[in-house]
Amino acid sequence: MAVKTYKPTTPSRRYMTAPDFSVLSDVKPEKSLLVKLKKHAGRNSYGRITVRHRGGGNKSKYRIIDFKRDKMDMPATVLTLEYDPNRTAYIALVQYEDGEKRYILAPNELKVGHKVISSATADIKPGNTLPLANIPVGTIIHNVEITKNKGGQLVRSAGNAAQLMAKEGDYAQVRLPSGEVRKVLIDCKATIGQVSNLEHENVTIGKAGRTRHMGIKPTVRGVVMNPCDHPHGGGEGKSPIGRPAPVTPWGKPALGLKTRKKKKITNRLIVKTRNGK
Repeated sequence: MAVKTYKPTTPSRRYMTAPDFSVLSDVKPEKSLLVKLKKHAGRNSYGRITVRHRGGGNKSKYRIIDFKRDKMDMPATVLTLEYDPNRTAYIALVQYEDGEKRYILAPNELKVGHKVISSATADIKPGNTLPLANIPVGTIIHNVEITKNKGGQLVRSAGNAAQLMAKEGDYAQVRLPSGEVRKVLIDCKATIGQVSNLEHENVTIGKAGRTRHMGIKPTVRGVVMNPCDHPHGGGEGKSPIGRPAPVTPWGKPALGLKTRKKKKITNRLIVKTRNGK
């Protein structure tokens, strides 16, 4: 899939690029699989901002995605390939033989009219879902479950792919896009293929307004604020942070503080870290 460029009619247009949506179906989304998506602008139930730089943006509805792929041993036909405003990957509308329609993550090379199935005996083709025990070692996979029957939680964004490296007893070893090799229960399911929209990482936003359309507000550096607004603020002219380590506006350590929880539980499942250690 190519990236679309524009004639430089304005300064912001000069470097702007966008995905080429010509591979997608020119249809409206399936109404039965849409739900309203309320905006919170980064505020919690008390009305206080807990996530900064959120607000505005275009209206959108949420597409209900079938991450579980729990309709077993029943083939489904791909009706459409569609854009989803809530994720970087494209989605596919599939219809099962009993008439039920569902959205799934569209893998690369999936086309309208293809058949997909979730089964322990399914062929190793893009879009088919199998338990890790039934997938050959070396296969490229995505939408990987961590907990059996909970639905895929790993490797779901555009262009991502994991690889099944080995199988030992109750666990399979999966190499994630970060380079981390992790043990996953062999009964967990995964989908064959690489996630669609491979060119997403090559898209250039081009102008500030396009970021605002996504609901992202401007970020201001702490060093250009006043001391009353940020611990990095103040000073004459351009001044450094002025303290041993950078902090958040509320004085908590930032930029490098490790926040990973549950180390004792997850460390035993990590065969190789993403840093190669």
